[in-house]
Amino acid sequence: MVGSANMDLVVHAERLPARGETLLGGAFATFAGGKGANQAVAAARLGASVAMLGCVGRDESGAQLRDGLKHEHIDTAHLHTVDDRLSGIAVITVAADGANTIVVSPGANAALMPDHIDAAAAGIAAAGMLICQLEVPLDAVAHAISLAARFGTPALLNPAPAQALPDALYEQTSFLILNESEAALLTDVAVDSPASAREAATRLRAKGVETVIVTLGAEGVWYATPGEEGHLPAPCVDAIDTTAAGDTFVGGFAAERVRGASIRDAIDFAQRAAALSVTREGAQASIPTESEVRAQPAFPATVR
Repeated sequence: MVGSANMDLVVHAERLPARGETLLGGAFATFAGGKGANQAVAAARLGASVAMLGCVGRDESGAQLRDGLKHEHIDTAHLHTVDDRLSGIAVITVAADGANTIVVSPGANAALMPDHIDAAAAGIAAAGMLICQLEVPLDAVAHAISLAARFGTPALLNPAPAQALPDALYEQTSFLILNESEAALLTDVAVDSPASAREAATRLRAKGVETVIVTLGAEGVWYATPGEEGHLPAPCVDAIDTTAAGDTFVGGFAAERVRGASIRDAIDFAQRAAALSVTREGAQASIPTESEVRAQPAFPATVR
């Protein structure tokens, strides 16, 4: 796992504020988070052996983030501590219906460099899958994915926060998992349905990505591979906090795929894991275990 580790500062409100508006919020809490750490915890709880490559500050938050990952049996040998930056934070507002907004201050995450990636090359070569996001510098992510391609290790990229990507990155990415807004930014397609997700996926595969998976919230998931494409409806649940839904999906997909599941079956497992996560509060605190997902009766599908 190459990615970020943040402390999440979470405030609840009846609704999300409009631009320029001040709202009086409710409960406030801090949680361990960051897309990289969340996805690492998700993959670990959902049955994978995980190593984390990233940076934290030499501060209380950094120590807490490292200890939290170790508690999940995640290898932190390549989680570097930097002296000149504070650990990253994310300021999160959660509405009563579970919707959220997130603003990230990268802090120490921005210190991750290609040299850190080179130091972990043996681990990347031996891994069943490399997972990356974009809360750390793009040059470090691109270098990690290029190493994975050289070693024959499948690379999964979750391009969040979304930004323009170099052509070579598409060509070296085995799995691209992204939501509607990320797909729209990368393709100029207004993604709001399975049909528009299909168009976006077609454009992304034309850039060289092997498999594209577009998550559509209540509209489910659209996926496209070299030999198959299709739509899986979303499980119907009462969401209270969607903060870690996408990260749980990524970790769940990776864990199940590395175990040998088909892409469609890995997506189904990831959807069920994410559906459980949104019924709980917090980021890492909401992520279920593999046994919880497998014990969960089938969710009814959302009807549209």
